[in-house]
Parts: sequence; structure tokens; C-alpha cells
Amino acid sequence: MGKTQRFVWLFALAVAACGQGFALHQYVPSHHVHHASRRRAHLRRVLWNPVFRPSHESLLRQNEEIDRLELPRIQNQAELDQLIASEELVPIVEGPSLKIDRRLDPDRRYCRPWTRDFLEDLSDAYHKQFGAQIQVNSAVRTVQVQKKLRRHNRNAAPEKGETASSHLAGITVDLQRRGMTREQVQWVEQYMVPLKNLGLVEPEEERHQWVFHVAVSGRYSDWRESKALAGETDTQEDDSLVSSHDLQQ
Repeated sequence: MGKTQRFVWLFALAVAACGQGFALHQYVPSHHVHHASRRRAHLRRVLWNPVFRPSHESLLRQNEEIDRLELPRIQNQAELDQLIASEELVPIVEGPSLKIDRRLDPDRRYCRPWTRDFLEDLSDAYHKQFGAQIQVNSAVRTVQVQKKLRRHNRNAAPEKGETASSHLAGITVDLQRRGMTREQVQWVEQYMVPLKNLGLVEPEEERHQWVFHVAVSGRYSDWRESKALAGETDTQEDDSLVSSHDLQQ
């Protein structure tokens, strides 16, 4: 092969190699990138498909129940201490079926008596089903605490107004959902569906904090007592004892 032919052959090989190298870094049109982003966002929505999706209407219902019960929104530590001393707020007690996040301030491990009744019933049933504990991540808060929370958590409810956080009245608890299996999450959802239909709880499945946010109606204890008097222990059966219409009045 002559020098000229060898040069042409080597030049062709070099061009081919460069072409392949550039192919590894080829330009991807922006519309393809946007399409891929939309596809990933759609996948996330499919994977997060809660039974109790947070909504403005849910916040309104929670505050309507607080107003019906004529409960105060606890302003500060002094008011919180007074409610604890008068036993209008009761301590959340750990046990075989219930635990509390260690990061939760001891002063905030309190709730209304009927909320504690709900916690005991749910955690006992959950422990019986799975042999595991329900964890409380948050309970009562003061307006001062809520203001601080909103400074670094843009998803937190406001401390005042018609959609204010129901934690401020002590009727609400946040229950750890992260770490639960799909079966466990679905079990908790199905446990609360009939209670929500009766107007006894107003749950939300928060996406960013990954908890069950559950506001409990003041009627829960009366309903629970009615079930006990009737000799019933399963909260998911025979909802005829309480009229859903009556609970909405």
C-alpha cells in the first residue's frame, strides 16, 4: 500500500472514531428532557395515591369541630401548662402498642382525652394485627410553636384563621407512616375509613412529613362507650349506632 493510500485509510479511521466519541455526548432536545420529567412526576403521583389526601376542605372541617367544641387555640406555654394542670389535656402514655418519637418535647406529649382514646384503640388493634407499635410524632402545639415551625416548614398549617393547625387545640396527633409496609399503611387507612364516614376522625396523609395527621372528634369517646355497652369491640363493624348525619350537625 502506498503512502497516500495509508494516509487516507488512517484518516478515515480517525474520523469514524471521533464520530463515535461525539455520539456519546450528543445533544438531547429540551422537549425530550421535559417529557422525561413529566413522566417521572406522573410516576411519583401514581406511587403516592393516599386514601386521605390533604385538602383545604379537610382543614376547614377540623377547625369547625374545634369551634363546635368551643376549644381554645393554645397561645403559649402558660396556657398549655394550665390545661395540663386541669387535666383538660392528658398525657400520651407509651406501652407495648404505642411509642413516642424521642425528639418530641415532653411538654407536647399531651392531647384531649378522646384523642387518647382513639390512639389506644388504634394502636392496640395495630399491635394485635402486626405485633408492631404505632409511633406518635407530634401532638399538642401552641401558637408560638406553630409560628416557629412555619419558619422552616412551608407546608405547615397557619397558626390562625379558618385553616389553622388543629394541633393548637390538642385534638390532633401525627402518626409515623414512614417505615410502614404497604400492607400496614393500607390497614391503617381501612381502619379509619368507617370512622371518617361517621365523622369521628378527620385524617390526612401528609406527603412531605410522611405521617398520618388525624384530628379526632369530641364525639369519639361517647361512640366508643356506646360500642362497649353494646358488647362490640370491632370499630369497623356495625356503624348503625351512630348516625353520620347527626355527627355533621
